[in-house]
Amino acid sequence: MSDAVGTQDPAYSSEDRRLESLGYRPQLNRVLGLFANFSVAFTYLSPMVGIYSLFVLGLGTGGPAYVWLTWLPVAGMLLVALVFGELASHYPVAGALYQYSKFSVGPKYGWFVGWFYGIALLVTVASVDTGIVSYVTSLLQNWFGWKLNPSSHWVVLVVTVALLLIQTILNITGAKVMGRVAQFGVYVEIVGTVGVAIILAINGFHHGFSYLFTAQGVQHVKTNPLGLNFNGHWLTGAALIAVLAPVYIFYGFESAGDISEETIDAGRQVPRSMRLALIWGGLASFILTMGLLLAIPAHNGVAATINGGGIPFILGSLPSWLQDFLLLMIIFAFFSCGTSVQGAGARLAFSYARDGALPAARWISQVSKRHKAPVNALIGGTAVTVLFILLEFLSPTKNVHILFFTYPANTNILVSLVSFGVSGIYLSFFMTVLAAAIARAKGWVGEGQFTLGSWAWPVTIGALVYLGVMFINIIAPTGLSSPRGYFNLDWITFVVMAVIAIVGAIYMLVGRPDKGLEGHLHDELEPTGAERETKG
Repeated sequence: MSDAVGTQDPAYSSEDRRLESLGYRPQLNRVLGLFANFSVAFTYLSPMVGIYSLFVLGLGTGGPAYVWLTWLPVAGMLLVALVFGELASHYPVAGALYQYSKFSVGPKYGWFVGWFYGIALLVTVASVDTGIVSYVTSLLQNWFGWKLNPSSHWVVLVVTVALLLIQTILNITGAKVMGRVAQFGVYVEIVGTVGVAIILAINGFHHGFSYLFTAQGVQHVKTNPLGLNFNGHWLTGAALIAVLAPVYIFYGFESAGDISEETIDAGRQVPRSMRLALIWGGLASFILTMGLLLAIPAHNGVAATINGGGIPFILGSLPSWLQDFLLLMIIFAFFSCGTSVQGAGARLAFSYARDGALPAARWISQVSKRHKAPVNALIGGTAVTVLFILLEFLSPTKNVHILFFTYPANTNILVSLVSFGVSGIYLSFFMTVLAAAIARAKGWVGEGQFTLGSWAWPVTIGALVYLGVMFINIIAPTGLSSPRGYFNLDWITFVVMAVIAIVGAIYMLVGRPDKGLEGHLHDELEPTGAERETKG
């Protein structure tokens, strides 16, 4: 996994030649090896960020048995990663999903995939960076005695913007620095997942392995610590919501494709990185979740843990110096995750703008001559992310009834927008896999170094089924009093998605960004889009 490959390496030259055959002039700095590419994908997926944010959701809705649900999204997303890997090998271009869909179906379709995916990335950066605030304030209190309120709008704004500025500066310096941050993030993830599980085991588990096969009564309203009513049904009730805890973790592997133009031997390494990020992310998540579950109190453990504050309650029995060390690990995991997501989003914006598909496209697509990084795309993305963070200040003091749904009191707008960080990702994933199926039905055959061969159709259909079913599970509208209302605020997730789709459609009709894309459909290996229609 060495990154020390010279620019005269044959793989380097072949990737640039392939880029030119797609109609693009190499502009970015091709300096990332397999480990750096994998690290960006892995730290975006980030088992630590996911579990430290969603453990209470999984435990409170599914009980200890929710740990086994980890493997459902891992398996489903592995199918998706195989489809993406073949596309990434054939189209080693920055922008990943947008480019794959554009070449497979056409400009309008590709533009909408990029629209949904791009906004989801910007929202994810805001979500990850605001999620770090409570850990920063805890560490500052332990070290300096500062009693900052992590729910204060101003504390959230100051900490998040400061963090965002540091991430932006690091990303501006180029792909190599982004890769180094991500590589260190991988080591932090190992310590924060497998290492924490080992520490908890040494400190002493309170349960045997059989505990992981129990629901501890969460399917019944009287014994559910969150007061949720699944009417006694675990598999067809509680598990449908509990599975969302790991579902919200296992994406981000596709960012390996976003940085294809900065990766050496991208046609071979990017597909490997996608698969490795999912496999190792699944193992790390499972080990940490299992360790946390076995370490919860012996008596009434589920309720005690949730009422006590979740993971900090479990770790509370550890020595104070070790708790501070773990807080540092958690903070850096959030930091490296946000850095990787921001970097991937900037490459998408650059790729989008290079095709003339965004306002101010010429400015956004400029690349720094010194750092060979899309600096303007990073600056623009940071500005939009800050605007999203400011939505933290907008919180109605009472329920707001809008048409057929209710916006709950004391819920800031950013929380509602964050729901699109997952639903938008799943929508863009589904559209991309569907694009691959459409192209394959028209005769497309992968010509990259990684192909699915005879497994192409079974894998593609399996990926579509998984994404479709889970997408419905994520956005399914619900009342605030239903169990699903614990994370899905009435129709909010669906409404946010609808609003983003409508705004995109209006811009498509008025600005016609697809017109710019029509001139960027050249592929010497496999004519697609407009070229295929002309030949037809």
